[in-house]
This record gives sequence, C-alpha cells and structure tokens, in this order.
Amino acid sequence: MSEHETAKKKNWPSIGAHFLGRAESAVLVLIGVVLVVLAVLMLGGAIMSVFHAAAEGHIREEAIEILDSVLLVMMTMEIVYTVAISLEAHALVAEPFLIIGAIAAIRRMLVITATSTKDEHTAPEVFRNTLMELGLLSLIVVTMALSIYILKRAAAVRALPEESAPKAH
Repeated sequence: MSEHETAKKKNWPSIGAHFLGRAESAVLVLIGVVLVVLAVLMLGGAIMSVFHAAAEGHIREEAIEILDSVLLVMMTMEIVYTVAISLEAHALVAEPFLIIGAIAAIRRMLVITATSTKDEHTAPEVFRNTLMELGLLSLIVVTMALSIYILKRAAAVRALPEESAPKAH
C-alpha cells in the first residue's frame, strides 16, 4: 500500500469524527433553544398565575403550584447550562447533572411538605409513606451535595502543582 493510500485511509475516521462532532453541536444548540423557549413559556405561565391568584385573593392556595412551576423553570435552565457546557467542552460533565438532581429532589420535598399536612390525620398510611419519601429525598440531596463537594475537591487537587500535592506514603 502506498503512503498516499495509507494517509487517505487514516483520514476517513478523522473526517467522520469531524462531521459527527458538528452534528452533535447542531443538535445540542437546537436542544438548548427548545429548553430556553420552554423555560420562558413556563415562567410566563407562572407570572400569569401569580397575577391571577393575587387578583382573586388565592395566593395561599396557588402558592404551591407557582413555586413548583418556578422550580421547574430553574431546573430547565440548569439543564440549558449543562447543554452549554457539553457543547463547549464536547464532554459530559457530572457536576451540573448532580445540581439538577438536587434541585429536583428539593423541589419534590417542598411540594410534598406543602401538600402532606392534610394527610397526617386522614390517612396515616399515606402520611407514613410520605415521610419515607421525604427521608429518601433528603438522603439523595445529601449524597448529591457530597458528590459535588468531592468533585470540586478532586478538581482542586488535580490543579495543584505536583510538588505541593499531598504525597502518598
């Protein structure tokens, strides 16, 4: 095989990777645009809900739904941030996903806490299950926070120059 044929053969995977990388970038940009539009529409709906609830004097009754909507917008924007990081780095970064998971768990905890007080006396079994779910969600939040801390700590240790890094004995 000639040198030209060998170079041509090695070039195809490189060209394929280039086009697939471009396709991935285009899809990620489209996903980001759709998520931003979705977040804006959801936020607009939440704002409208606040105005309607205030005008009708039902803020207290609607607060849980409004809070749920706003936290969902927050999660959606965190996903947009994750998509942007993936687009920029062309790599999967774990920390933003952990943050999204923690926000989702906290969101669920807030909704459960706000809606579960009526089940306390009427349905003890449902209330017990709710407490178990809150306990598991709390464990998830703590685990994700610990994971984020460990990731940040590991990145800081990797960033240290070799002579100042802790030595293993």
